[in-house]
Formats: sequence, structure tokens, C-alpha cells
Amino acid sequence: MKTFTVPTREEVTPANQAIFDNLNKMVGFVPNLYAAFAHSENALGNYLTLQNAKTSIRAKEREVINLVVSQVNDCLYCLSAHTAFAKMNGFTDAQILEIRKAAITFDTKLSALANLVKSITENKGHADAQLLLEFYAAGYTEGNLVDIVMVIGDKVITNYLHALTDIPVDWPLAPAL
Repeated sequence: MKTFTVPTREEVTPANQAIFDNLNKMVGFVPNLYAAFAHSENALGNYLTLQNAKTSIRAKEREVINLVVSQVNDCLYCLSAHTAFAKMNGFTDAQILEIRKAAITFDTKLSALANLVKSITENKGHADAQLLLEFYAAGYTEGNLVDIVMVIGDKVITNYLHALTDIPVDWPLAPAL
């Protein structure tokens, strides 16, 4: 089996080179998984447009979704990256482990979110009806549900790309559960 390579700046299109330059300015490096998107002329730009789209989901909620989906899909790359982002958003190491297990004790609203996201991901979109009721009872709206599905889709894209390519993780490794 051919190993999937991480392209360098010189190996990608000029449009992707510009994106690499922006990522270097924003993040300090080009994450390997983002670089993998650049094998395609359009995928990296399209993915970043999706990832940065307007949403009703707050940054902390987004990290809950990212961590739960990545845990269900067993994506070490995304778990590692989003552990770092979750810390930047104020979560502690202990809270991040609770989030990954969808067993949140520190915030009832985030608990309802994590439980629903886990059910959606495990059941390919067919969530447990009771968890959906609990999600709405926690204060979320139908618009939030639609935005959550968008974030789940975003994370499934990267989880699957990593599963197919096994690109090296270039973030501090997330601890095992």
C-alpha cells in the first residue's frame, strides 16, 4: 500500500500555497491534516470555508462536538488537535476526558449536547428521541440542531481523511481513555 504523503508548500498549487501561508501566520504551522487536503486543488479552501462558516454554536460547544465525534470515530489526530483547542477555550484536562466520554458532570447544557452528538454519530444521524428532547429542554433550538449537524459533518470529514491516510499527528497526543 502506498503511503499517503504530507505535501510541502512547494508541492501544492499557488492557491493552496497562499492558504499555507495564512495557516502559518494564524497557527504557527500548517497542520499535517490540513496539508493533506492540499493534494486537491480545491478541498483545503472548501474545507476551511465550511469550518469557518457562521454558526449559532459557541466555540466551547464546537469543541464538545469535535471531541465527541472524534472519540466515536476513534480519530487520534482530531482528538489530539481538539484537546489543544479545548484547552485554549478554557476546558481542563479532566473536563476534556468527560467530554470525550459524553459523561459531562460540570455543565448540564453541554452534557445534553454531548449526549445528543454521541447518539447522532453512533447512529448515523438517527439520534435517540429522548436525547433530542433533553437537548431542547437544555435550551437549544432547531436552528442549533441544524448547526450542530454541520459541525458533525465537518468533523466526520477530517476523521475520515485521517482514517484513510494515517497522516502523522503533529499535535501533542491526546491521552487514551
